[in-house]
Amino acid sequence: MAGMYSIGAALLIAALWMPTLAAAQPPVILRTAAQEGSEPKFIADGKDKIAGLCIDIMRAVEQIDPGLRFVGDQQWKPLIRVIAELANSTEDVGCAIQHTPDREKLFNFIGPALYTIDYHFLVRSDDDITVNNWDDVRKLGPNAVVLVNRGYAAGEILTAMGGFTVDASSPRAELNLHKLIAGRGRLYFHRGPGLHKLLQRTGTTGQVKILPQIMYSAKLYFTASKQLDRKTSERIANALFSLEKKGELERLMHKWD
Repeated sequence: MAGMYSIGAALLIAALWMPTLAAAQPPVILRTAAQEGSEPKFIADGKDKIAGLCIDIMRAVEQIDPGLRFVGDQQWKPLIRVIAELANSTEDVGCAIQHTPDREKLFNFIGPALYTIDYHFLVRSDDDITVNNWDDVRKLGPNAVVLVNRGYAAGEILTAMGGFTVDASSPRAELNLHKLIAGRGRLYFHRGPGLHKLLQRTGTTGQVKILPQIMYSAKLYFTASKQLDRKTSERIANALFSLEKKGELERLMHKWD
């Protein structure tokens, strides 16, 4: 009988200690980065701080699952490097990345769609061009160069549409805007939200205008390296689905739109 009491007492003590032991477990560290030129996902907030929609999403995931911790979100990297590091597993996760068949081969897309982006053409303010559809762009002829950011899904979209002269040599929006202003391209194909803030940040508001026609829409997702532990990926996805169910993803999108 005494032995039974001893076993029962031991089980009770173990049960009481389990939450404490669980809380004492070190968090899972998830390596990521802030993507350059990706307003409103990541936005420079002063000299040494990065804010934005993705920063808020990652902090919200950490609130739901305190055992997860994102690091590296205060370090800028171009998207082409982010994709390469997700592919070779030197980064664990990426926030708000557009799904494409080529990227699906490199890393995993997890959880719900975070939000939807709409692609527009940007042109010089003195250009009286009207674009209602893709044929309108094709009719401009091969000399009407379309600028896109190197490594972005915009290039794959235009390749699939066909019939355009594309310049994907510049990795950042600032460079393409200056090329547009200098006449080294007729149109710049880029996604919103965040286009107006992009023009404000780069000081090009008076020189560049955004054509109203939505040319393409796509959804953005959280991504994970194929080497990331499956259970960890599921924990991230569960937290994101919880944010979606509570309407928090939509609220954060409106905050930064």
